[in-house]
Order: sequence, then structure tokens, then C-alpha cells
Amino acid sequence: MKNLEKPGELNTILGKGAYFEGVITVEHSLRVDGKVKGDVKTSDTLVVGKDGEIEGNVKAKNLVVGGKLNGIVDADGKTVLESRSEFHGEMKTRKLVIDEGAIFDGKCSMLGDDKKMTDITKKNDDIKNLEPTFKVQSR
Repeated sequence: MKNLEKPGELNTILGKGAYFEGVITVEHSLRVDGKVKGDVKTSDTLVVGKDGEIEGNVKAKNLVVGGKLNGIVDADGKTVLESRSEFHGEMKTRKLVIDEGAIFDGKCSMLGDDKKMTDITKKNDDIKNLEPTFKVQSR
């Protein structure tokens, strides 16, 4: 697992060969080396190992994918797609690292703080509504 600015305690592991269908909610970090069909939510880091597969929606602080992920991802922090990983779907994250050899098939939105984005949008709207302060006349 790559260092993602001091990830929390890894206390839940879905091992290789395991299969889970449904919704998983974990208080700390989660590592998936088996297969999950359903939604995954963790308050810290989700690691999908090289043999791990997730088909479903993911909500995590940080995400490291070494295996396969197919779905919608909402990662508040950093997302890393390692060299042999596959991602298919939609992703919203603050930081994205795609290692050479990774497959990314989908859409990604990278936003900063929501407040900053709201301020930028408001400023853009203010600029659009400005009246010209000078006029150019042709002769």
C-alpha cells in the first residue's frame, strides 16, 4: 500500500478467494483481495489488491486500486491507479495518480474545496454580468 498522507488503521480485509454481495460499510480502512458486487463505503482508505475486484459504487477518503474497479467512485482525498489496475466508470476525486500501464476508461471530475469552486463560479457569473466601461466607435 502506498503512503497516502498517514492512512488510518487497516482493520478489515476481504481475502483472496472471498466473494461478497451487498453493501460494505467500514469505520476505518478496508483492503479487498477478493470480489465485491455492491457498494463499498469507508471513512478512510480503500485498497483494492492486485487480485481484488469491485463492481459497484465506492465512497472513501483515499483509494488505491491494484486490481479492477467498475462503478462510480467518490474519493475525498487521493486516488491511485497502480500499473496493472483497471478502472471503468465515473470518478470524483481531489488528486489522481495513474501509473503507467493502468487502464482508465471513464470520466473523472477533480475539484478542490466546494467553497472555492462556488466562489469561482460566482466570480465567473459576476464577470459575465459586467457592463463595458468603455465603447469603441468606428469612423
